[in-house]
Amino acid sequence: MSLARYSIAAAIVLSVSGSGISAASAETIFGALTKAYQYNSTLNAGRAGVRVTDEGVAIAKSGWRPNVQGTSDLNYASNGSSGTRLTTGGFGVSIQQTLFDGFQTRNNVRGAEAQVRAQRENLRNTQETTLYDAASAYMDVILNRQIAKFRERNLAFLNEQVRAAKSRLDVGEGTRTDVAQAQASQALAQAQLAAARAQVLSSAATYHQIIGDEPGKLQPARPVTKLLPSSLSAAFAIAATEHPAIRATEALVDATEFSVKSAEGTLLPTLSAQAGVSRDYSHRAPGLPGVGVGTPNGWDNSASVGLSLTVPIYQGGRASAQVRQAKESLGQARIQVDVSRDQVRAVVAAAWSQYQAAQESSRANAEAVKAAQLALDGVIEERNVGQRTTLDVLNSQADLITAQINQVSAARDVVVASYAIVSATGRLSAGRLGLQVAEYQPEEHYNAVKDKWYGLRTPDGR
Repeated sequence: MSLARYSIAAAIVLSVSGSGISAASAETIFGALTKAYQYNSTLNAGRAGVRVTDEGVAIAKSGWRPNVQGTSDLNYASNGSSGTRLTTGGFGVSIQQTLFDGFQTRNNVRGAEAQVRAQRENLRNTQETTLYDAASAYMDVILNRQIAKFRERNLAFLNEQVRAAKSRLDVGEGTRTDVAQAQASQALAQAQLAAARAQVLSSAATYHQIIGDEPGKLQPARPVTKLLPSSLSAAFAIAATEHPAIRATEALVDATEFSVKSAEGTLLPTLSAQAGVSRDYSHRAPGLPGVGVGTPNGWDNSASVGLSLTVPIYQGGRASAQVRQAKESLGQARIQVDVSRDQVRAVVAAAWSQYQAAQESSRANAEAVKAAQLALDGVIEERNVGQRTTLDVLNSQADLITAQINQVSAARDVVVASYAIVSATGRLSAGRLGLQVAEYQPEEHYNAVKDKWYGLRTPDGR
């Protein structure tokens, strides 16, 4: 078998096995996505962010609950001229309960609940981005390993061409120009191989960053065709209703509407009830002779209850400005929904067109590889009988390597673009992909803290 045929045979084996090893023990793309879903730092930070937002509901609900305080004091006073010494002290408990606050608490609670919904959608968006990045990193490792293999085969082929050119020169059938041309191509191939190996290391580092593990043996992957919409218009329709970026901005509109109502509530009267009990102590020590005699007072108990009504009249323009500011924020939030829709639509269109182009490119490059291989074989035979030059062989080999790299690059783009479409429509999730992992349920933490009256420990025991 000639070196040219050996090169294409190795490429075929590589394309079948992914990295030239047994697929039985290799990592699959779904296994890598499972690891990313569990261990990706950005995704786990997003989950923590949702838990932080959950506590906002409990904080808002505190406006409905009583405020209980305990007080205690002890004082000592002495009058040097009279010799009188006075000791006072006491302790008590007071309770304050807001009865009406202009509906501020109600609107604050509803706004906090809307913030929770928005944060959950942001988490879902982060999840989709993470899974897409993981799929892209997985395919990049496979691609760069394939390219490095092609570069190695190319260098081996060119090493043989340099040797053959020198042999022909020694027997008088070649020229020094043939040798120089072969050596120039050999040097270029060495540089390209070094760059390809560096790219393998770079893609492996990105893989580790996103997936949380070193890339070992990786199986080839296929596009997720079962999750793809039937058409571009269908993809637009799905994304408009399901994409988390759009739904997050819509939830933020709800939250901002409640912020406007809460700000307007500061202009309304507030009514609160207070109650308290206390026990006070007072003791006046006797003064010096001739000055007077102090009388011990002992303990005194007291209790109080009452209502307090506050009617705002003028707050220096602060409350009015806050209402106007909240209304402007609401307008901005509504515009942001349109911005998100436009952005998502553009991403869907780009992913769809990339997928279609990658499919066409993959088919065309497969034919190009076959044609380039036939051309290289023919040029080598013609060179052997003196009808072609060494430069013709080198050019044909370069064309073959380019076609092979273009072919595996297009195959990678088909897979990645399919994930991009699913992500752009808002449907790239662990459940739809069938990942063998327990899906994160943000409702569990929310239900554990939303009505909690007291407690310093988080639901997970921290």
